[in-house]
Amino acid sequence: MRSVQLVEPGAALEDREGPELEPGPGDVVVAVEAAGICRSDVHYRAGFPTTAFLPITLGHEVAGTIVGAGAGVAASRIGERVALHYQTSCGHCAHCDSGHEQFCADGQMLGKSRHGGYAEEVVVPAVNAYPIPDGVTSEQAAVMMCSTATAYHALRKGRLAPGERVAVLGVGGLGMSAVQLARDLGAEIVYAVDIDRDRLALAHAHGAVPVTADSTDVASHLVAEGGVDVALDLLGSVDLVRTGLTALRPMGRVVAVGLVDDAVAVRPYDDLIIGEHELIGCSDHLGSEIPELLEMAAARRIDVSSVITDRVPLEAGAIDAAMDRLERFRGGVRTVIDVAGTHFERSA
Repeated sequence: MRSVQLVEPGAALEDREGPELEPGPGDVVVAVEAAGICRSDVHYRAGFPTTAFLPITLGHEVAGTIVGAGAGVAASRIGERVALHYQTSCGHCAHCDSGHEQFCADGQMLGKSRHGGYAEEVVVPAVNAYPIPDGVTSEQAAVMMCSTATAYHALRKGRLAPGERVAVLGVGGLGMSAVQLARDLGAEIVYAVDIDRDRLALAHAHGAVPVTADSTDVASHLVAEGGVDVALDLLGSVDLVRTGLTALRPMGRVVAVGLVDDAVAVRPYDDLIIGEHELIGCSDHLGSEIPELLEMAAARRIDVSSVITDRVPLEAGAIDAAMDRLERFRGGVRTVIDVAGTHFERSA
């Protein structure tokens, strides 16, 4: 079985060969058809956050077909097209019982603490494999497993209500989904903030008001426009968190999503107290949100096909090059690894 692995932080990925995978009890083996390249993967390659072990197969945006089933899994699931919820969990602890499996002490994440989808096959618990509805391709379903699902969770954490205003700070993979989701959830206006003109044009096509970050004082501009109720930092930038706090209307919320290890200066009175503002963390998303999103895509309420702007083969060099472009904030919105080379037209 071919895979592409991170062997050493800060170094190039490597092509690897290994045995075919076998499912354990309750598991399924999925023949990977599509795997998205996420900015988080770029962070893992650089060494922050660290992965649980090395070498490790990256990739947490994964879709494919079940080709093997372990004990306790219905054999009828073999042949099912599925998208994979990347957060595994025990299913019975207090966090899992309350529907917050991302905090499960025994939980693992595909591509970070267990082998992921930059491979021909991956093994996951059967409960993490969600059927893909007709009309949704494998590549669309793959990128939805992070970029769309995390954006949806962030908007839910931000308690977006119909008629409110949203600032999407960074319109990469997550941001482009956030724009569409915010519109679908009834936002009055969605501001898309980025430095990339092509991304801003695409966000505008999806109903957002574009704001060019490198030529505009974004916070002042948003304040002059009347402020926002929800601001999402999807890039992982202390400057964008500050921008969001400054642009909030009374009782507004900033949701921090992007990975960043730097300190953010917060003035409690000015930034939080006087406007009853909130700064909220968003960690991953929930399995219960995935069927909702897949049905949104099937109903054409969101169009994730426009998020996919490049495709590469399952080869370390090609994936590294795509990561390099992403690290430099270049190269479209979302790149998908075409694992088998023939599956991207499949939608049923």
